[in-house]
Amino acid sequence: MAVGNWFRDAKFGLMVHWGLYCLPAGEWKGKRMSGIGEWVQQYFRIPNEEYHKLAKVFNPILFDPEEWVKLAQDAGMKYMVVTSKHHDGFAMFKSEVSPFNIVDATPFGRDVIGELAECCKKRGLRFGVYYSQDLDWSEPNGGGWPRGKTWGGGSAYWVNNWDFPDDDKKDFTQYFESKSKPQVKELLTKYGDLCLIWFDTPCTISPEQSKELFDLVKFYQPDCLVNSRIGNGMGDYRSLGDNQVTIDFTAGDQLIECPATLNDTWGYKAFDQNWKSAERLREIKKNLNDRGVNYLLNVGPDYLGRIPGPSCDMLREVGRA
Repeated sequence: MAVGNWFRDAKFGLMVHWGLYCLPAGEWKGKRMSGIGEWVQQYFRIPNEEYHKLAKVFNPILFDPEEWVKLAQDAGMKYMVVTSKHHDGFAMFKSEVSPFNIVDATPFGRDVIGELAECCKKRGLRFGVYYSQDLDWSEPNGGGWPRGKTWGGGSAYWVNNWDFPDDDKKDFTQYFESKSKPQVKELLTKYGDLCLIWFDTPCTISPEQSKELFDLVKFYQPDCLVNSRIGNGMGDYRSLGDNQVTIDFTAGDQLIECPATLNDTWGYKAFDQNWKSAERLREIKKNLNDRGVNYLLNVGPDYLGRIPGPSCDMLREVGRA
């Protein structure tokens, strides 16, 4: 099968946003956030000294990779994409590059990416990973919104400038060379065949660095697809905007995917109960698939490793249609 043909045929995939951010669940020190759950550290400008302590109590004892993979297949999904590292810099896999990872920094001590990769292989579900190649709030030189620009009309950069306020001294290349690239290499060499790597938020990364990262993926896994959020016009396929489910075009020869949520958040927020109905999900899926666009639908497991019940109910209902 030619590279990308499986993607065109897949039509429907499961995205999973899971990390330390599921512990605050959208709240911090008695206040609730209005944004998406996985951005809790940036929203409340939580110092790393405090935020990193969450790792010491992260023990999702109810995580069962078999249940997650079975749910995806019951829904009719053909691939799974899991956050291996989000913008907070915490890796959900055993990394030799940084001890800030689920194996070395938590009482749980299990390699989530490894277990899911193995389970997907056993059950015949394609497996891919999300990796935040640019933003990393745990690193003094992690990337962010281009200098001088603001986000949403506010004064906060996407970069961590509450712990590391001196923008003029930030060296993104140091972070890119010492953490981003080496961790991507780990993902490509430790977990078998990846169907894709889902990069995100290309704020600081240069055209040369985007190409270098793309070439790194293809060197180790030529058949692994790369999405357009690697930045600077690179990538094998186009990621639409978040929840861009209403479109008036067809994919044609392009490979296109729409990432979308079941409620209003990606990472777990305990008080976000604004669930889409199974009927609405089927409607969105048909609209996208009829135009040749894949539907990548997200779930946000909680701090015990459970995918919320309403998410499970709706996905199974979609699969029964």
